Amino acid sequence: MTTEAAHFEAPRGMRDFYPAEMAVRNAIFDAWVRSARAFGFAQYDACVVESLDLLKRKSGEEIVEQIYAFKDKSDRDLALRPEMTPTLARMIVGRQGQLAFPLKWFAVAQCFRYERMSRGRKREHYQWNLDVVGEACISAEVEVLACACHALSLLGLNAGEVKIHLSSRALLADLLAKAGILPAFHAATFLALDKRGKMEDADIRRLLQESGLDSAAIEAVFRVAGIQSLDQAAAMLGEQTPSLATVQTLFRLANEYDLGAMLVFDIGVVRGLGYYTGVVFEAFDAERKFRALFGGGRYDNLLGDVGGAPMTAVGLGFGDVVIAELLADKGRLTGLQAKLNCAVGYMEDIQQPVARQLVRALRRSGQSVDMALHAEKPKQFFGRVGKGEFKKAIYVGPDDVARGIVRIKNLDDRTEEEKSLSDPVGR
Repeated sequence: MTTEAAHFEAPRGMRDFYPAEMAVRNAIFDAWVRSARAFGFAQYDACVVESLDLLKRKSGEEIVEQIYAFKDKSDRDLALRPEMTPTLARMIVGRQGQLAFPLKWFAVAQCFRYERMSRGRKREHYQWNLDVVGEACISAEVEVLACACHALSLLGLNAGEVKIHLSSRALLADLLAKAGILPAFHAATFLALDKRGKMEDADIRRLLQESGLDSAAIEAVFRVAGIQSLDQAAAMLGEQTPSLATVQTLFRLANEYDLGAMLVFDIGVVRGLGYYTGVVFEAFDAERKFRALFGGGRYDNLLGDVGGAPMTAVGLGFGDVVIAELLADKGRLTGLQAKLNCAVGYMEDIQQPVARQLVRALRRSGQSVDMALHAEKPKQFFGRVGKGEFKKAIYVGPDDVARGIVRIKNLDDRTEEEKSLSDPVGR
């Protein structure tokens, strides 16, 4: 690549979508939208530029270092949205007195975040957001998870290939309290445990020590972090708490949805600091080769934080980058790239009107048809259209016109059938 060409590459971390990549993106979006509609979610969208103050309220001042923030010509502090949830909260608060709750909304939103890139992480991505707002029952979590699993199935992924790791911040808080960790240390403990897997345990211990925990308390934290099952968590608690009952109910309802094989209890799922208040979850490929496919949970404070009446909520964010990498790794992309129905070519300009009439008839029947824009030799035509983009091809020559027939070639198996030029659809 020349220096001049390199100068005009897409900005670092941003993406261009050539037709092949666009086909994959469309297939992913289609699975998302079909699933959301099947589960009764209503689609919404919003401006991609948000008030910086709104984002600070949700994520804190440090968000400025992680996003594309700027001032407009009126000196207002704005930013490209890094996620959709603050926007959702703003929109709901704006019409909170007019909306009927609980509401189920979804969006496919383009998001931007300026951060270090790694496998599965870009500075620009699309994210499918599912949210249920105004429903306190655990059935909201199950509905969101079932919808996400339905999308995975549409993309050809099953419980043997994807696992959803699930826990509860409320349950973790109860376990920490049972282990003798005072509530004042819970936030710092959540933050430290959220880094497990990304940092060595020795570094986690150092973080806990710096937060004020003594060696006995740190060992208690690691005993809690070592829980391997929900039954083990129940045994450590020694009593039936509301948080435990909630997670047990979730797994029971998930089995009724036939989701049980995909869910895994994982006390290590924390999902950051302060934002989530109850059940939390993250989905990974079964081999853990990639970053999380999606994540989410219950958040009950955000509407109040942005000036609205307090209201319960459950949400999920599902990005397009990692799922595309997983589908590529599984060899599933070929089937996602939908072919056009037919390509039509002709030998000489005198056959062009016949070819055009043929194309019009096929398009009226609902088929997707590409017509050659100039006369081509047979070898040139079939060499061009036989590269996997079309299911069938029709080449109109003088003999076909004279006989009043059309020969339709199946490009997959190279078989051929004849139909009348006056009725190429065969009605």
